[in-house]
Amino acid sequence: MVRTNIRILLVGDDSARRSRSDNTSGVVKRKPRMENREQLDVEIRRADVICIVYGIDAPDSFERIQLFWLPYIRKLGRNVPIVLVGNKIDLRGNNITNTDLETKVMPIMNEFKEVETCIECSVKQGLNCSEVFYFAQKAVSHPTAPLYDSREHTMKQACVDALIRIFKLCDKDKDSILNDEEINEFQTKCFGSPLQRQELESIKEVVKENEADGVNEKGLTQRGFLYLHNLFIQKGRLETTWTVLRRFGYGDDLSLREDFLWPSFECPVDCSVELSSDGYQFFTELFQSHDLDKDGALKESELEELFSTAPCNPWLQIGFPQTTITNNKGSVTLQGFIAQWSMTTLLDYKTTLAYLAYLGYNDQNQTSALKITRQRRLDRKRGKIQRNVFLCYCFGGTGSGKSSLLKGFVEKTFDEKYTPTSKPYSVVNSVEIGGAEKYLVMQEFGPRYDTEVLQNKKKMESCDVICFLYDSGDVNSFAYVANLKKKYLDDFPNLPIVFVASKSDCDLVQQRYDSQPDEFCREIGISVPISVSIKEKINLDIFNLLVGVAIEP
Repeated sequence: MVRTNIRILLVGDDSARRSRSDNTSGVVKRKPRMENREQLDVEIRRADVICIVYGIDAPDSFERIQLFWLPYIRKLGRNVPIVLVGNKIDLRGNNITNTDLETKVMPIMNEFKEVETCIECSVKQGLNCSEVFYFAQKAVSHPTAPLYDSREHTMKQACVDALIRIFKLCDKDKDSILNDEEINEFQTKCFGSPLQRQELESIKEVVKENEADGVNEKGLTQRGFLYLHNLFIQKGRLETTWTVLRRFGYGDDLSLREDFLWPSFECPVDCSVELSSDGYQFFTELFQSHDLDKDGALKESELEELFSTAPCNPWLQIGFPQTTITNNKGSVTLQGFIAQWSMTTLLDYKTTLAYLAYLGYNDQNQTSALKITRQRRLDRKRGKIQRNVFLCYCFGGTGSGKSSLLKGFVEKTFDEKYTPTSKPYSVVNSVEIGGAEKYLVMQEFGPRYDTEVLQNKKKMESCDVICFLYDSGDVNSFAYVANLKKKYLDDFPNLPIVFVASKSDCDLVQQRYDSQPDEFCREIGISVPISVSIKEKINLDIFNLLVGVAIEP
């Protein structure tokens, strides 16, 4: 954000006569005396920008800038912009040009990158005094150093990267060109109004004359966009580039600001967060704009381009796209993409907030893409839950088929090979209930973590329905989930429970437990277990049943 109060420090040898001040609003000016070294050090450490004043009639005061003042400020560990101010131009006359001044100052600017600029004035005649403080403020609010390498005369890589990201976000049709409509949308976002036709053509002409690949018949290329900002900086119009960067969320260090990535948004206890209609629309349009081959799915290269304006794909560490719906080539479909964001928002809405910013959600802030649901206990008390995204925990013993159940839910090929669950695994898909689309997130943790989850009150209060899964062909399988129910679920009497008997395509066996599964369920007042087979695709409407139970416990 642009600073509203800037602390300007004036230092220099006594011969420079820094006595006159300027009444510029929002500026705090300090002029400690050299003989009071302790006060000088304090003020240097507090300053936002330092003006080193030298006397044009005193060559020694200019030499001491490089020999004393700049090394002294560096020694104190200050990395703030510095403006060189030549006083008493009234004593010299007009016998020096800007080129002469540049030749004189450039060696200092090359050695000390913190030096932003040099300006000459006359305190006695009141000449350029206001300009001194203007440039000092500008050095803080629109600094050169983060954007431009004065020695190499090129934009710094961090600036280039930020501008490339902005270009990509403004390229709505993803053709690597900013057409007139996209340019004016960018112009309005950053500066409040579109360009006139003549202004737009004039800009294109400037780019065309100086950057061969900067413009084509469709519009402005990425190279042309970068050229324009390089030109703005070289001509001293840093405020133009800084306005663009800040409008797209960048701070003074050219990283996206925390308040931009995570605007104020709190989820009350016992509530959950879902995408709003605006959020669903944004992610739908984002998918469609990156589906370049229009096959209804995003392949790896299209996903890479989609997330090129973000630090990375947020789901790389959780097995995506195997966590949602894909086509037969393994490319995520629109249904799967929207479902994945629904899951992310439910489990970690702060990640969704940040990625809305990374991916270019075009609103004042991205909280309008989210909505907070009503408290679960109120919904359960009324016997009707109105949310659209539901969380199901799946518990079961080793080999009971939890992973197969979850993979079957997202239509992955059944695998005969057993692989034990070593870490939490989540999947998501949509189901249709009463003609309305709902999303079900299913999570398994593995026997190693089951008790830890069941003892975590906060985690259990986030759950909408429990699926206790047992292998109908394993005599010891039911005992595991029955004991979990008896030991841990009494504290959550309103949490819906469904028992599921897996591998119904195999021979059914008697369970080694005090009561058989059907009898056990009747004793605790719930429906008898549902028999399913992922391998043979038997009773796969179990997922609709889980959501139905969550909606009407």
